[in-house]
Amino acid sequence: MMLWACQLAGFALAGLVVGGASFATLRLNTALYVTGDLWRSLALHLARLSLVGAGLVTAALEGAGPLLAGAGGLVVARWISVRLWGRVA
Repeated sequence: MMLWACQLAGFALAGLVVGGASFATLRLNTALYVTGDLWRSLALHLARLSLVGAGLVTAALEGAGPLLAGAGGLVVARWISVRLWGRVA
């Protein structure tokens, strides 16, 4: 039972890290779109979505529990990033 809890905590932490990286680069990506640097912004956007997708697929291959833990980490990362950077629009 303890191993299962550690595994879920690990996937939640991984989701938090991947989500934090994703939302930090989303801020940079928005700035790139505004300045008109289309190709860099598209490449960063693709890399960002690929990172999140790879993390969620990896968690899904381990089962429903790790997938939910990883998605929960992403949600917490979103909440933290909104609290840190505030509402832009």
